[in-house]
Amino acid sequence: MEKKALLTSGQQSTVFLSNKEEVYRIPALHYDQDQKILLAFAEKRRTSNDASAEVLVMKTGELVKDEATLEISVKWSVSRNVVEKVHLGGYRPMNPCPVYEKTTKTLFLFFICVEGNVSEPWQRFWGVNKARLCYMTTRDAGETWSSVTDLTVNFPQTKQWATFAVGPGHGLQTESGRLIVPAYAYVSRFPSCFCVSCFFAVSRAFCFYSDDKGATWQLGNTLDDKSVECEMAEVSDGEGSRYVYCNARNEGGYRVEAVSDNGGEDFLTLPFAEKLVETGGGCQGSVVSFPAQPGVAGANLEPRWLLYSHPTSQSKRVDLGVYLNKSPQDPSAWSNPWILNKGPSGYSDLAYLEDGWFACLMECGEASEIEQIACNVFSYIQVKKGIEN
Repeated sequence: MEKKALLTSGQQSTVFLSNKEEVYRIPALHYDQDQKILLAFAEKRRTSNDASAEVLVMKTGELVKDEATLEISVKWSVSRNVVEKVHLGGYRPMNPCPVYEKTTKTLFLFFICVEGNVSEPWQRFWGVNKARLCYMTTRDAGETWSSVTDLTVNFPQTKQWATFAVGPGHGLQTESGRLIVPAYAYVSRFPSCFCVSCFFAVSRAFCFYSDDKGATWQLGNTLDDKSVECEMAEVSDGEGSRYVYCNARNEGGYRVEAVSDNGGEDFLTLPFAEKLVETGGGCQGSVVSFPAQPGVAGANLEPRWLLYSHPTSQSKRVDLGVYLNKSPQDPSAWSNPWILNKGPSGYSDLAYLEDGWFACLMECGEASEIEQIACNVFSYIQVKKGIEN
C-alpha cells in the first residue's frame, strides 16, 4: 500500500525527509493543470555536500479540495528516482528545473550533470568547467521519462566558463510560446588554468530559451550585474505589454532584479529593492507570476502580479517569507513579507495553482534548514492578510 501524507492549507507536510544516510536538498515544483497534481523534485545526496549528489528524485501530489471548507489537501506518492549518477557515466545530476510546453503537453526536466565529485569551488578556482546541460521529458506527469538529452555540445561558450548551472527551481513558457530555462554562469577572467584569479570569476544570470517547443535551444545574454541562482516569470501590465522578470541571488546586500522586453534575450537591471534583503552570503529564492486578484476568467490582458519567497533574515537562513508585488517594474512596490515558515529555512520553489491558490516547496527544519523538504499550500487571501499584519 502506497504511503500518503496529508496537507491542509496553512499547514506543512514533509515531502522529503533527510536522515543519516541521505540528505534531500534543492527543491523544484511543477503544477500539472490538466491532472491537478503537483510534481516535486529534489536532489538526494549522501551528505549535505553538493559533491555527494547521487539522484534526482520526485513525488507526485494529488490536490484534493474540500467543497465544504474550501481547504485544499495534498496526497503525496512514494518517492521515485528520475535520473541517477550510476546511469550517467559517473556524472552527478543536480539543480532540477522543470519547464512545461503546453501545446505538446511535455514537461522538460532540465538539470546539470557534473563530473565525478568535482565541486563548484574547484571549478571556479581552476576555471575548468565540468558541468553539462541536460534534460529529460515526460508526457504522463512523471510516470515515464525519456532518455537523457545532452545539449552541451550545442553551446561552445560553456568551454569558456568556470562553471554554470540552471535554476534551480521552475522555468516558464511565455504567452508567445517561448520556453525559458533560468541559468547562471561563472565566466573565467582568463582562459588559462593554474590561475588563482579564476576563483574570482564573476557569476551572471541569463537564460536558455526555445521558440520551437523545445526542439532547439538558444542562449540569452547575461545580466550586467553580478547575479547567481535565479528564477524568472512573465508579467503583463494589463495593456498588452509583457516582459520577463528575473529575480537572482546576490552575494549579500539585496536581491538582483532585472526585466527583459525581448523574451529573456537581454535584461535591464532594476534598482535594489530594500525590502528584498539577501541572506548572508546569499540564498536561492523563488518567484512566480499570477493573475491580478480577484481574477477575471478568460481575460488575456489582465495584469499579472508577482509572488516571491526567500528567507527574510539578512544574516542567516531563517523565517522564509513570501512577498507580493502588484507593480513588478517598481522595486519599491514590494510588500512586507508574510512568514510562511518560522525557523530554519533555505531554498524554495513556488507554483501558482489556480483560483488564487499557491504551493511552496521549501527546505526547512527545527535545528537546520536541510532536515527536510516540506510543502505548504496557501491562498492569496492568506498572503494578503499576512502582509497586512
